[in-house]
Amino acid sequence: MESTKAEVLGKMGKKEIIRKAEELVEKAMRGNDASHDAAHAFRVRDLALSLAHEETLSTSPDSILIVELAALLHDIGDYKYVRDPSEAKIVEEFLQGQGIEEGMKIKILNIIKGMGFKEEVGGLANTNYSIEFGVVQDADRLDAIGAIGIARCFTFGGSRHRVLHDPRIEPRSDLSKENYMNKEEQTTVNHFHEKLLKLKDLMKTKAGKERAEKRHKFMEDFLKEFYEEWDGRA
Repeated sequence: MESTKAEVLGKMGKKEIIRKAEELVEKAMRGNDASHDAAHAFRVRDLALSLAHEETLSTSPDSILIVELAALLHDIGDYKYVRDPSEAKIVEEFLQGQGIEEGMKIKILNIIKGMGFKEEVGGLANTNYSIEFGVVQDADRLDAIGAIGIARCFTFGGSRHRVLHDPRIEPRSDLSKENYMNKEEQTTVNHFHEKLLKLKDLMKTKAGKERAEKRHKFMEDFLKEFYEEWDGRA
């Protein structure tokens, strides 16, 4: 069956919105270190679309657009990199400028606002989440673990001149949103114990949980080797 003219124009319009979103990501994240750069956003987008397909969202064009835009734009205005308060409005203004329907815009903004680990550790997690929220959050968390996650963790720690490891500094077990966001006295390796090793059990989708298993195991093996080398046992 041939596509109608409206359907073709709709597809073309969505492709143009995605292209402009990609350009915005590259521009807005250009000054970030490689742990939270445009490549991270593009990996999360690709992961989210893959998870969405496994979770049978691909039959809904609106859901796919919500997932792709939320994944691409999720780290613009991240508190760790904000240089100007006006950056907090960049995503909303972009969506408005692209003529995104109000209901869809709200869904995208709510996904971005609620997907951070700091919200979950602070007891503010979204327990009544949509499947679109689940796949985007899971995609972001998958990119935080495994081989890529290890590389990103040490890249971020290095960018903040953090101590690599200090056996005298224990990982914090009583995390609140506030002290999680304040990492001045923490080491890079402790971030594995405070966050990264917890993500496997916080995945929302079946597809995300399955993928997290392998990445989680890779981190456990890495840390075992790391500690043995640090202590001169390997």
